[in-house]
Amino acid sequence: MHLMYFTEQPMKDYPQDAGNDIGFTSLLMSNKHFNPVDGSRLYNEFLENYVYAEEMGVDGIMLNEHHNAPFCMQAKANIFASLLAGMTKRVKIVLLGNPLPLNDNPVRLAEELAMIDMISKGRLVSGFVRGGGQEQLATNANPAHNRERFQEAHDLIVKAWTVPGPHRWEGKHYHQRVVNPWALPLQQPHPRIWIPGVISQETVIWAARHGYPYICLNTSIEDTKKIWARYDQTAAEVGYTPGSEHRGYLIRCHVAETEEKALETARQYLWMDGEFTGRLKPVWASPSGYFSPSSRQNFVEFVAGQSASPSRPRKTFEQQIDDMQIVAGTPEQVVKNLRIIMRETRPGIMAFWGNEGRMTQADARTSIRLLGQEVMPALRETAKELDLKCPFEANMPVSRAYAEAARATAAE
Repeated sequence: MHLMYFTEQPMKDYPQDAGNDIGFTSLLMSNKHFNPVDGSRLYNEFLENYVYAEEMGVDGIMLNEHHNAPFCMQAKANIFASLLAGMTKRVKIVLLGNPLPLNDNPVRLAEELAMIDMISKGRLVSGFVRGGGQEQLATNANPAHNRERFQEAHDLIVKAWTVPGPHRWEGKHYHQRVVNPWALPLQQPHPRIWIPGVISQETVIWAARHGYPYICLNTSIEDTKKIWARYDQTAAEVGYTPGSEHRGYLIRCHVAETEEKALETARQYLWMDGEFTGRLKPVWASPSGYFSPSSRQNFVEFVAGQSASPSRPRKTFEQQIDDMQIVAGTPEQVVKNLRIIMRETRPGIMAFWGNEGRMTQADARTSIRLLGQEVMPALRETAKELDLKCPFEANMPVSRAYAEAARATAAE
């Protein structure tokens, strides 16, 4: 089983009252509220925690990016990935991921990722995402072209990594006179590609057709099973049977020496009104052509366990603890709940969302230490009992395309 550490890298020291006064904390909230002194301190604290997580035994560091909002300071995941490629020795550097539709030059991105893979000596996992609705506005991307650009950029990057140049690319959204990057990945045929997501059935289907692992982002157990049903159905249609190596799960998880302390600190998962993206106007999250406003409601319910609709009132912290969308407690209590999640959802990849809101650095490091020393060893034993294997343990091909190519070569 592959166990990862994750944080959104929140700008926790911003003046939250300012967001409450204007009614939103993203996109158009003025960056005059950003303090670079605090930002510098926080960036370095996050780096220290990632290195500490490796020391405590995690298998991977999960990174992502968002824009124009205090809930996530990481505006370019590849920068932290580059730093960690040199600062760490063993952990996988798991990008979940680069928002492809926001990138106007996928070949340049392919080169960046190849450099990270070489510097890390082959430890990169290159996940790709569509990017949230407000990300389209923050980066001046056309949301109506989001999915088309995602799929075309993916195809161009994989070709740049695997087909010797020079060659030309003339697509609908990307036009490259010369595709001939000299920076190529150390891993062959290319780094593994994992796809994270929440509510988009189209993305689940796309990932299944490619044979890519799909990482559920803090979905409930019930909704996670629905995602796996869709994934399994698609896999059967294209001719293979997926296993735990195709399944990943991100869970908000905080561990402390006492239950009282863990629950007190874990309430920070509900900062900024319980929405991990902060307060924002629905039209920003669902710009024309991206998806419907109702999908934004579903997104909030899935990821943060919240709902503002009269028919489904917001889940309280206690309710989210009860349904295990937040797991918090002593190591023994956390292991008990995580074992239930593992038995019900059977992931070969599990990520611990371990730091959020205004959690102190001391509390974050205590949780990392207890995860490494007491929680993860117990989960590894459970994974063996349940035969839960990650893509590396299962010797899983990087994609269905290369598995089919390998079979064809062997048959010749």
